[in-house]
Amino acid sequence: MQTWKVKKKAPVRRVSQSTRSRIWSVIALASTLGLFVYSFPSLWNQAGGFVEGKTGWKPPMLADAPFRLGLDLQGGTHLVYEADMKEIPQADRSAALEGVRDVIEQRVNAFGVSEPVVQTITTGGTYRIAAELAGVMDVSEAIKLIGETPVLEFKEPGEAVAEELTDAEKTELETKQKEERAKAEEILANAKAGTNFNGLVAEFSIDETKETKQGILDGIGARGLYQPIGEAIDRIKPAKGVVLPEVVESLEGLNVIKFMEPADTNEMQLFHLLVCYEGAQRCAQPIPEIEANTKINSLKARATVENFAELVKNNSTDTSSEDGALGWVVPTDPIDAVFLAAAQALKKGEISAPVKTQFGYHLIYKADERVVRTSKIQRVLLPLSQPRDVAKNVSPWKNTGLSGRQLSRATVQFNSQTGQPHVALQFDDEGGKLFGELTSKHVGETIAIFLDGQPISIPVVQEAIFGGQAIITLGQNAQLEEAKLLAQRLNAGALPVPITLLSQQTVGPTLGAVSLQKSIQAAFFGFLFVALYMLFFYRLGGLVAVVALLFYAAINLAVYRLFGVTMTLAGIAGLVLSLGMAVDANVLILERFKEEYASGRDFGSAIDEAFKRAWTAVRDGNLTTLIASGILYYFSSSFIRGFALTLSIGVILSMVSAFWISRSYLRTVLSVAFLRSASFFSTRRSTTL
Repeated sequence: MQTWKVKKKAPVRRVSQSTRSRIWSVIALASTLGLFVYSFPSLWNQAGGFVEGKTGWKPPMLADAPFRLGLDLQGGTHLVYEADMKEIPQADRSAALEGVRDVIEQRVNAFGVSEPVVQTITTGGTYRIAAELAGVMDVSEAIKLIGETPVLEFKEPGEAVAEELTDAEKTELETKQKEERAKAEEILANAKAGTNFNGLVAEFSIDETKETKQGILDGIGARGLYQPIGEAIDRIKPAKGVVLPEVVESLEGLNVIKFMEPADTNEMQLFHLLVCYEGAQRCAQPIPEIEANTKINSLKARATVENFAELVKNNSTDTSSEDGALGWVVPTDPIDAVFLAAAQALKKGEISAPVKTQFGYHLIYKADERVVRTSKIQRVLLPLSQPRDVAKNVSPWKNTGLSGRQLSRATVQFNSQTGQPHVALQFDDEGGKLFGELTSKHVGETIAIFLDGQPISIPVVQEAIFGGQAIITLGQNAQLEEAKLLAQRLNAGALPVPITLLSQQTVGPTLGAVSLQKSIQAAFFGFLFVALYMLFFYRLGGLVAVVALLFYAAINLAVYRLFGVTMTLAGIAGLVLSLGMAVDANVLILERFKEEYASGRDFGSAIDEAFKRAWTAVRDGNLTTLIASGILYYFSSSFIRGFALTLSIGVILSMVSAFWISRSYLRTVLSVAFLRSASFFSTRRSTTL
């Protein structure tokens, strides 16, 4: 006789505390992500406006655009350039192209382009650069910006206007200078009319030494800082006590001048040997002071007029000149007072005893001396505004004559002792001379290297560098990639590669908007059909999977916005495909659940076993997809990269959705008694004979 045997129902487990915690954490996460994706930036900005209205302080605002859109969705420009490598050695072409690519990327970033894509393409002996500029509608301006030759500059410390004055700033400067010149002319008129000059100095002069010197200057000649004043005196030839009939403009400002008397000044031709020590200013090779003192006294004992230049060459720590020459010096030159006094005390052809200054120990050799006619004057120094006084953007760096035009090559090399990478520079003859002069002025200080107006390196000058070769050290923790990048940037400015525009393609914003609208529609209908399929075949289990997929979509969108993923049509395709894979994981789990339940397990244990047994299949399938996506991302570019990126993100998050969110909510559903029905899950018990 045939009988039907049905296994007894096992008691259904209740939802554990850990499961409840996971459920609430999923709800909190989904709520937070939804707030971030759709509302947080606008809410933050509204709150910032409220705070600004109450306190006057404006908090940083967030971009209110929900997502970054690529060229094919928001419109923009696609440009392809070909680089002319005829003048570049074969071995340097790839590095030069990478350097130019880097420069172009910096320029389009400065242009305000969101997420530009700039790539190099080397095929069949051609060297090309493709630039995708999403959102750029002014194509001519973009082409002009990209097509300019990279500008490499070496700058020294000192205030300078960082960019050209605006029309408003030019007008402001002209107005200020006009008023200042008018004031100077008024003071000049009073001085010529007989007003007490000492009183004018005390009332109007901005000279910091007016309290002690009353505006009196000796040794004024037609060179140096006071050259304009000396030239004016030579031209006018005023009598003693006469006020010059014109205001003289100099580097310091405007000068109202009273000629007091001619004066004879001793002009000295000086050489020196310097031994610096620890604590001295601008000392690049410090040694203990006692050792420096011993060395300078030993050199003094050996020094003669005949061997002084050789001693300087082999021992001096001032390498600004090979023989220690300081040129012709007058007392009004900006020179250390102790050094000057020691030099004045020497006779022609004498070498001084060791002289200690703020820079170290010196031996001074006075090679020649002569008397020159100078002037003694009294002046009222008045201000004259400069561009930096009105410019809103003042740089702490000022230009020098050294640029990428004089740089022959930059290469990556390694320190033979430490193994650390550094960048070696090779200048041409003109550049070597300029670089030597520049470094000799700034030993112990920094020199900035600018590319397209942006600093790319600010090394410290350890010593004056002559001979046209230099090394930029990058620090103890420098990486090889950092050194390579710096060398590429330097070569991009030093060896500018001419580029020719080959093709130009513009995607209008209307076409991009249509593509975006259709992409959203496709994603919506794709999700809708998947949801209907899941509900039809898996009923309540399918509903739980659909809810999990909604959370999955929210997490994807939040990740895209949080990490600034640029969305393209290919990227949306990757998202839709990853959505299908997330559904696939849920299908495997639900099918396994039906099998486990049919074999006689209760709902709770069937769920646990289904997730356990489905994990290996889902894991292996997703890992193979991730491997393929990684290969696509690494070896491809542009839209294919976007597809690989969104697919990878989606695959990773699909596992989170299937094995965390779906599991938590299935356990929650099964904790409700009337929902523990096989019909709700499109399954039934198996039978035995």
